[in-house]
Amino acid sequence: MPIKLAVFDIAGTTITDDNAVANAFRKAFEVYGYTIAEEDIKPLMGYKKPVAIQIMLEKMGAEMDEELVDDIHHEFETEMLDHYEYSPDVKPMPGAEDVMMQLKEKGIRIALNTGFSKAIADTIMSRLQWIDKGLVDDYIASDEVDEGRPGPLMIQVLMQRAGIDNAREVIKIGDTEVDVNEGINAGCMMVIAVTTGAFTRDQLQPYTPDYIIDNLSELPALIFDCD
Repeated sequence: MPIKLAVFDIAGTTITDDNAVANAFRKAFEVYGYTIAEEDIKPLMGYKKPVAIQIMLEKMGAEMDEELVDDIHHEFETEMLDHYEYSPDVKPMPGAEDVMMQLKEKGIRIALNTGFSKAIADTIMSRLQWIDKGLVDDYIASDEVDEGRPGPLMIQVLMQRAGIDNAREVIKIGDTEVDVNEGINAGCMMVIAVTTGAFTRDQLQPYTPDYIIDNLSELPALIFDCD
């Protein structure tokens, strides 16, 4: 069955991260008097950010407060919006744009999804101009659906927009546990993990993606051989 849609994660997969997301997450907690370790943050990468904040607060035994979750998320979002709008470190992942073009030339639709809010996703897309350049057809953020990753709703909405009914015509590419499980839960034909972001190869293997690659440039040959 031919591949019609490739759904890529954003930070750590198609754009460089350099630990910016984890640092912003940590700083947002520090504003409200909480100190968190980097090793405790990485497992939460890829989740809808208010959900990740809630999980972290529960792990620390903090009294659950919806207002506190909203406040921490506001701090995180403010930091990330500034980063993605102004930082010179925000760049496409090596090979990302070439891979998108190769897939587009084969008639594969390119979409992005993310655990970020739509405000952050819009800022990234405006900065990189991937829609204007014709590299990306569509994108969706976690606050546009009721349930973010590892649930399948973002992929399902992207499929609906593209007029695709069968998830076996879709592949998912991402750098975290929840990217892998999102693709599996959506029933994608192929789920591909990359080691360019939050998780190492050893950390990704237990979640049983179909393939693990070290660079997006490996992707075209992999999927065209299987197509």
